[in-house]
Amino acid sequence: MQRKNLAEGLAICPYGPGLGSNGAKAMSATSAVRAVLPPDIRARKGSLPLVVLTAYTTPGARLVDAHCDIALVGDSVGMVLHGMASTLGVTMEMMILHGRSVVKGLTRAMAVIDMPFGSYEESPAQAYRNAARMMAETGAPAVKLEGGAHMAETIAFLVARGVPVMAHIGLTPQSVNTLGGYKVVGREGEGERVMEDARAVEAAGAFAVVLEKVPMGLAARITQSLEIPTIGIGAGVQCDGQVLVVDDMLGLFTEFRPKFVKRYAELGRLADEAVAAYAADVRARKFPAEEHSFADVVKGAKS
Repeated sequence: MQRKNLAEGLAICPYGPGLGSNGAKAMSATSAVRAVLPPDIRARKGSLPLVVLTAYTTPGARLVDAHCDIALVGDSVGMVLHGMASTLGVTMEMMILHGRSVVKGLTRAMAVIDMPFGSYEESPAQAYRNAARMMAETGAPAVKLEGGAHMAETIAFLVARGVPVMAHIGLTPQSVNTLGGYKVVGREGEGERVMEDARAVEAAGAFAVVLEKVPMGLAARITQSLEIPTIGIGAGVQCDGQVLVVDDMLGLFTEFRPKFVKRYAELGRLADEAVAAYAADVRARKFPAEEHSFADVVKGAKS
């Protein structure tokens, strides 16, 4: 199959021959397309933009599955679902739990799971041990880790041992304390360093790279210079794909909205209205009504 046709096929049914990422029977009648793997994502470079959203649960995975190429089990789960102030407190156990749940809900999108803070930085051997565990216990075919040139040795070590890696450069939230906040990275003379990071992770074998909060001109130049797909989050429209936190774009996470987020719904507001209506009905004894209750005797039943 030629690269263009493969890319088009992946957008239709990337998990192919009737199977999902968790081995479950897929609903699609398409039978000639095999399961999508990281090399297939890499082959999408310069073609139809990659669609990526986060997912943390089985229902959430099912929601994004029909429309996305990648379901990212982000360590943002710590802030979105667990109420943490940052991603630094997220553990391997949390990522495995949520990763396993997401994989169960996918039939076409590829799962990628974040390596949490402290699980890969110490040494390539530590990174491999934890990444191998992550893949084995969740069924996900790839992991994502943060860092540029200084993580190139680790990325190469993982890839050489069968662990596909999505890299993440620019703003790296796990380094928020050394970066001095969640700021744009790549301005005021930083651009060449970010470009070097991009080239380093590509050379190390990453199959794709996330560019977070990178100025759009710089992101466009990085995208043009690399042979692997760039996936932007606050990095402009010229990237090879885009990723958002699903709760942000659905309006479920309402405490704040980053500049790069476009809300496609206001589900947080709708949910608040629904809960208020339920509470009012309970207090007024309007719920449960007769149609929501069970009679003592079934009508028409023989005594």
